[in-house]
Amino acid sequence: MSGVDLLHLEGLYEDSDDPWDFRTSLYEKKKFADTLAALKETRYRAILEVGCGNGELGRLLAARTTDYIGFDAIETAIRSASRAVPNGEFHLGFFPCFLPEGGFDLIVVSEFLYFLSEGAIGKLAEQIMRRWPDAEIVSVNYLGASGNPLEGTAAADLFTALLASGHYDHTVMIQAPKYRIDRFLSSRQGTEAQVGQ
Repeated sequence: MSGVDLLHLEGLYEDSDDPWDFRTSLYEKKKFADTLAALKETRYRAILEVGCGNGELGRLLAARTTDYIGFDAIETAIRSASRAVPNGEFHLGFFPCFLPEGGFDLIVVSEFLYFLSEGAIGKLAEQIMRRWPDAEIVSVNYLGASGNPLEGTAAADLFTALLASGHYDHTVMIQAPKYRIDRFLSSRQGTEAQVGQ
């Protein structure tokens, strides 16, 4: 079901807990800043980051909430993330699986989708829509060649189509040369607000 197997993912962290230079890369810092700029709110009740890696983006997200939860498949990444976000809560799991419990009003899926198969992306979208139907969802996707069975643009387009078929309004927040940031907001919230007026 998963597009990339666990051994391959573990191999990415074999030589370093920062295989993509999240801590030092100007490109990554710009992408993190763009991710924060794409968020609708400045403060959230609870944030889930799916694919938290070594916690460098999580450190920035955690400043927007008192309840940050990170999820990743790699133990090395989880250990590093727990040092980067000492007040965070972290869960180890290889998707598709049951995501952590929580009343999340923001779910960030950053550089994660193109590691999955089409079927696993479907399961991710379905689980988010069923369990957190009113959450804001932000996805960040590298658009270049990854060498994975499903590339970034195709993965992002599939995730977008699945959420758009539900009750989400979709906006491309950032279209950079190498990455795209999409935001999804529940259309039910606007409907409920109108009914209450």
